[in-house]
Order: sequence, then structure tokens, then C-alpha cells
Amino acid sequence: MTKVDYDRALYYTHRSEWDNLLILMVRTKDQFLSKKIEMFLHSYHFEKDYSVIEKHLYGLLRYIDHASAKLADELVLYG
Repeated sequence: MTKVDYDRALYYTHRSEWDNLLILMVRTKDQFLSKKIEMFLHSYHFEKDYSVIEKHLYGLLRYIDHASAKLADELVLYG
């Protein structure tokens, strides 16, 4: 994976660019990132309970943080 996907996901989420986030969901090779984006966008558009939307948003943000950190560690180890 490239760090660009995670940076884009974070940027699009921060800027509320849902169309671009949807395109990223389809194009990324990271299936976990794709699923997290899908779950968030679905809850954002169809869920009435804000706590569910918040749960999926935080899940997406936690995964982006985790994957970015893991990728950075791999780059340090394997240069």
C-alpha cells in the first residue's frame, strides 16, 4: 500500500469531500480501508442515530492512524 491512500482518506474526511472519499473507496487496494470508508459513508447517509455515525467515523480514523503508523514502521525497517 502507499501512504497516499491514507493521506487522501484523512484529507477527504476532514474536508467532508464524500464524493472523493467514495472514489478512493473504489480505487484503493487496501480492502480494510475500503470497508471502513463504506461503513462510514453508509451510516453518514442513512443512519439517524449520531452515535452510530460517530462510531464509524472514529473507526475509520483509527484505522487510518494504525495503517499509516504500520507503513511508516515498515519503511524504517526495510528502507
